[in-house]
Amino acid sequence: MMAIADAMPEDKFSYKTTPPQRDFGAQVMHIALVNVQLLKILKGNAPAPTFTPTSVKTKADMLRALSDSYDYGTALLGEQTDATIIQTIQAPAFMGPSTRARIFWSLLSHSMDIYGQMAVYLRMNGVIPPASRNSMP
Repeated sequence: MMAIADAMPEDKFSYKTTPPQRDFGAQVMHIALVNVQLLKILKGNAPAPTFTPTSVKTKADMLRALSDSYDYGTALLGEQTDATIIQTIQAPAFMGPSTRARIFWSLLSHSMDIYGQMAVYLRMNGVIPPASRNSMP
C-alpha cells in the first residue's frame, strides 16, 4: 500500500476517476482511518496514531498516516497470543461479534480492495502500479 500510494505524483492526489468517487488522497486516508478505527477495537497496549482527517494536508502527511496505521496494526498483531487472536470481541455492527483474527483479516482484505481501485487511478494518469512494474517484460 505504501508503494502504490507513493507512486501517484503529489499534484494528482486530488484526481478522481469520476466526480462521485473519492480522490486519490482520500483513498489513502480512507485506508489509514479505517485501519486505526478497527484496530482500536482490539484494545491493545500499542498507542494508536493521532492523525485526523483535518491534520493531514500533503502527500507526505498522508503517507506518514498510512504508514503509522500499518505500524499500529503490526504492533497490535505482535501483542497477540494463540489464545487472544481467536477470542471473540464485539466489533462494529456490520461485522458483529468477531475474533481478533477476523479483524486483522478484514483489514487486509479491505486494503486489497482499495489497492485495486488505486491501481485504476494510477493507470488513468499514465502511471504503472508498482506491483505491475515487476511483471513487465
